[in-house]
Amino acid sequence: MRILIDECLPARLRHEIAGHDVKTVKQAGWLGIKNGALLKLAADSGNFDVFLTIDQNLPRQQRVQNLPFAIFVLRAKSNRMEDIRPLIPELIQRLPEARPGQVVEIGNMA
Repeated sequence: MRILIDECLPARLRHEIAGHDVKTVKQAGWLGIKNGALLKLAADSGNFDVFLTIDQNLPRQQRVQNLPFAIFVLRAKSNRMEDIRPLIPELIQRLPEARPGQVVEIGNMA
């Protein structure tokens, strides 16, 4: 699975997602580009199957149904690794569900 990690997540998260081709927004050269433009760049590149973010508003603020990749939203109380790390096993387990234009939420902030 080819995964792009949003800049609002820690870059070192990429090392936690074993067995997949994972790049950060910074590695892609898109640091500082806002959501709509970023999703368009990722879509136009054709290089990703999943966009991983913690921004729970992104799927409601952007048209995602026609994207050529899935959006996975981590539902954690913060973007710190200690809050995200417990979600990684579920993320890895659910990656095969990725379908273009689909939003998959991981975790529960209850």
